[in-house]
Amino acid sequence: MARRIVLTMLALIGALLVTTVVPLGLITTGHERSSFREDTELFARALAGFAEDRLDDQYRSITLTRALMQAQRAGEQVRVYNSSRRLIVTTGGGDLGVSASKFTAALHGRTVLDNSVDDRLRVIAPVTGDRGDTIVGVVVLSRSTGELEERVGVLWAWLISVGAAGLAAAAVAAIMLARWVSRPLSALDGAAQRLGGGALDTRSAARNGPPEVRRLAQNFNTMAGRLESLVHGNRAAMADVSHQLRTPLAALRLRLDVLSQDTDPATAEELAGAQGEIARLSHLVDGLLAVARAESVVPEPASIQVDEVIRDRVAAWRPVAEEREVELGQDAAGPVYARAGPGHLEQVLDNLLANALDAVPAGGHVRISVAADSAGVTVVVADDGPGMSGRQQEMAFRRFFSATPGGAGLGLAIVHRLVTANGGSAALSDTPGGGLTVTLHLLAAPSD
Repeated sequence: MARRIVLTMLALIGALLVTTVVPLGLITTGHERSSFREDTELFARALAGFAEDRLDDQYRSITLTRALMQAQRAGEQVRVYNSSRRLIVTTGGGDLGVSASKFTAALHGRTVLDNSVDDRLRVIAPVTGDRGDTIVGVVVLSRSTGELEERVGVLWAWLISVGAAGLAAAAVAAIMLARWVSRPLSALDGAAQRLGGGALDTRSAARNGPPEVRRLAQNFNTMAGRLESLVHGNRAAMADVSHQLRTPLAALRLRLDVLSQDTDPATAEELAGAQGEIARLSHLVDGLLAVARAESVVPEPASIQVDEVIRDRVAAWRPVAEEREVELGQDAAGPVYARAGPGHLEQVLDNLLANALDAVPAGGHVRISVAADSAGVTVVVADDGPGMSGRQQEMAFRRFFSATPGGAGLGLAIVHRLVTANGGSAALSDTPGGGLTVTLHLLAAPSD
């Protein structure tokens, strides 16, 4: 945003300077050139008037001599010709390069300006007689345009310097304006990202900038405060209810155990069923506590070696797989590094392996693989169990949804929360040949 503000302001100021400085330079340059031509032409006509005494009356003119001396000191060249084109007076120098057609035009009473040969302006002016009706000669004045070009160059240099200084001042002002606007917005953006990542105590410290940005920061802080209060209240209520349920459930289980000791078989069977429901309810309460803890996670991602975590969790769950006659394998060649909170990937894999081993019948297979590319790290947990329908896969990450009878429906919800909290994603798909595949995408991290 800051860059766009600076570039936009520089483009506008640059366009303004171009539309102002360039026309001013062209107008001033044109005025200088026009003044130079007019001054040269006036001096040539003055010389023609001084030369009239010499050509018409045939006597030496002191005024002409002084004018020629002045012209010579200024580096100008003057030639005075009579009507027969014979050179009468000269200040020296070589041929002035006046063409016959221009000379003839001057003899017919026209003043001709010529700058077509080199960096000098030549004026060919007619010399009229006393009566004013005859042309008695021609004066040729050659003046260098070097001084004119130097003045024009200095003029353009000043204009360019002023334009550059104005552009530099505009750049400084644009940068200051961009920082004044973008810094509080950047701070607000960072606060929104932290809030979205789970840091509910985040508040924006944007106290500078435009009034609209300050009001936005105040509204954001108000929203964050209300959101923190609501979420903490919800989590606290869930955790408190789950925790308070543990004690009566444990007491109820003990009483049922006592009652089942001295009862007839039919009653004992009913009590055993009640104990099973209590065990299921206890498992559900534990799951609710786990969800509450997962939703309270504010991750501080660190670099973890994914292949090493996979090997560790496979080794921990292999006895369970062997007991259930399920083949548990891995394809975790490493090292592969990802960014995740400490212990989060272990908890995710434990939930996925527990679900897979519960779903896969004896003789089935569960396999974990990992791969890394430029987009990140991909962990795949695939089994050849009964799998899920498309509708079940869409709802699987919701709390309390379970495709397995008697399941709490919290394991995949915990997986989804932990993975997304660390900037990753989780998806379900069918395993080729039947079964369920869970694909986790994690942010990559450089290897140590």
